[in-house]
Amino acid sequence: MPLHPQARAFVAAYPSDLDTDLATLDLAKIQELRAVDGFAEHRGPLPQLPFVRDETAGEVPIRIYRADRGDEPLPVLVYFHGGGWVFGSVKRNDALGRDLAIRTGAVVVSVDYRLAPEHPFPAAADDAWTVLRDIFARPAFYQSTGSVALIGDSAGGNLAAVAAWQARDAGLRLAHQVLVYPVLDASPETPSYTEFAKGYGLDAAEMDWYVRQYAGDADRADPRLSPLRLASAEGLPPATVVTAGCDVLRDEGERYGRRLAEAGVPVEVKRFDGAVHGFFGLPRLFDQAAEARDYVAGRLREFL
Repeated sequence: MPLHPQARAFVAAYPSDLDTDLATLDLAKIQELRAVDGFAEHRGPLPQLPFVRDETAGEVPIRIYRADRGDEPLPVLVYFHGGGWVFGSVKRNDALGRDLAIRTGAVVVSVDYRLAPEHPFPAAADDAWTVLRDIFARPAFYQSTGSVALIGDSAGGNLAAVAAWQARDAGLRLAHQVLVYPVLDASPETPSYTEFAKGYGLDAAEMDWYVRQYAGDADRADPRLSPLRLASAEGLPPATVVTAGCDVLRDEGERYGRRLAEAGVPVEVKRFDGAVHGFFGLPRLFDQAAEARDYVAGRLREFL
């Protein structure tokens, strides 16, 4: 599959998200890299919203966005950021949180889950579940109508998928789940891992490093780590799966979409041809980011 011209320019300018030898990337260097966002100028504008507030759900920091000036209950959209469970934060993804609130009209709850390697699996998944349970337990606090959806990109897509099946098993009804180039299998064996192993922004070796930082010695088949290994997909909430055409994670996202469909779950899978991993979060670099966000927001408005 040929790269989109903007994706080709991107991988030439940024050959890897990590600009150092993975073997020498210790905790001090990881923390140093977290402090600098090399893509800040490409994440889009920070529109002023009438309501942006930092809170906690349990002990998990969250940021709540609301794009209207009213106080009537609204649907709630819970956002889990990407970054390989190692990088990323509510602050780094502030532009996307604001944009989602504007596009969907929902109350957006952005989750600052704990990061690896300081907090390995299942810390991030536990934090995601803590926030989701709190939203259902305290609807008035979130000004929620009771209609709740999840969205996550990359590692955040993993957390959204895990929280979705935990909600199913707990009897909490979700309106929708949006998984944007999600990590769904901690031991992948897919053609896209071979085809796009190097030179497409997110290298296979880099993705393996991220998984090792988060998973440690955990069982890679644990569905809290690998939602593709879930025993049954029946009864999961309706889903939208977005994949990038030139991404090591492409095939596992599309396999998950097929698995949901086979289990009778309403699902749409949309591949953005020629796109690379990360495009959704960088609208000033990729025209396809706006296209994908329009598509996702439309799907969320339909179900919320």
